[in-house]
Amino acid sequence: MENEALTPKSSPRDVFMYLLATITLYFSVWSVIDLLFGYINVGFPDALNPYYDAGAAIRWSLALFIIIFPVYFWVSRFLFKDIEANANKRELKIRKWLLYLTLFLAALLIIGDLVALIYNFLGGEITARFFLKVLAVLAVALGVFWYYLYDLRRVPGTFSAKAKLFVRGTLVVWLAVIVAGIFVAGSPFTQRLVRFDEQRVADLQTIQSQIINYWQRKSALPKTLADLNDSISGFSAPKDPQTNADYEYRTTGKLAFELCGNFDLSSSNTQTGRNVPMAPAPYGGPYADNWMHNQGRQCFERTIDPQLYPPIQSK
Repeated sequence: MENEALTPKSSPRDVFMYLLATITLYFSVWSVIDLLFGYINVGFPDALNPYYDAGAAIRWSLALFIIIFPVYFWVSRFLFKDIEANANKRELKIRKWLLYLTLFLAALLIIGDLVALIYNFLGGEITARFFLKVLAVLAVALGVFWYYLYDLRRVPGTFSAKAKLFVRGTLVVWLAVIVAGIFVAGSPFTQRLVRFDEQRVADLQTIQSQIINYWQRKSALPKTLADLNDSISGFSAPKDPQTNADYEYRTTGKLAFELCGNFDLSSSNTQTGRNVPMAPAPYGGPYADNWMHNQGRQCFERTIDPQLYPPIQSK
């Protein structure tokens, strides 16, 4: 009864702050692991998934990590100072429950990570890509487990040199992960240029589809892009999204034509060339085409195969 009387009761503020610290910790751990996986995927691309867009995945996790981790750090610092001022708050039930829950989940993550390592190793998965991902998860989980086990045992008013070094190292890692994310995914200005180029590719695919459709119905290629305009369907040839200039088009034969556009970046340096949307075929079903491009003016030569795209006979 005496011990129960000495145990402080959790106030609404205590519950809010400890829940906030725990939730932001879990989201921070998830986002940093996801970011590390994204960096590994870029450094060691999967030949079985050539259309993987690492940039989009990295940007989302990076945005989450940039916001969530500083919140976690601030709340943790607040709780640290609160316990320094009120040592009896170490015995708060909400604190102990959440600390032990975090240790439990970190231990499960470590065990699961090692089980996955052994299982995949026995199955012949011995790639550097896989081992780096295992090490990334193991490092993060071990860091969380060690720090919160230390926090559970430490005496109020003390903070070891190792713990201080760990906290400072965590801040350095946070900054390094952010810088690496911006470098890998591209700056906001670069991403805007990438989106312009992606739209240009989509526009050219749309124009190509309309040219094929025009040929199938009229057995002749259009003389200019203006011939594709249709007041009934409302279609008009798209223009460059950045300059509003017309795309270049010219016929090079009875069944051959050329489409040209001006690109801001080379597709070899971005995800644009590997992850462009697929345009629908005139008579149904998707098809893939080659839209890899260099920086600047780029032309794409196309020749219609009348057996693949036969003329549509009018009734």
